[in-house]
Amino acid sequence: MSALPRYVPSSIHLPGVLWQRSSHSTGMNNCVETARPGSGPWTGLIAVRDSKNTSGPALLFAPSAWEGFIAALH
Repeated sequence: MSALPRYVPSSIHLPGVLWQRSSHSTGMNNCVETARPGSGPWTGLIAVRDSKNTSGPALLFAPSAWEGFIAALH
């Protein structure tokens, strides 16, 4: 079994994804955005990027890991 990718060096390597910003964002562009890539080796993972650097890197998480992280914040 191959390891899941952990990041992409640039969000532009995730073409066609729909980035979503948190509903808790203040509009100051100081949050993260998430997306669910639909193709490539990252299919099924959650991509997370900095909203201030939209062409910068994106971290990739298994859905269960991301959900656990979000649950820990509440």
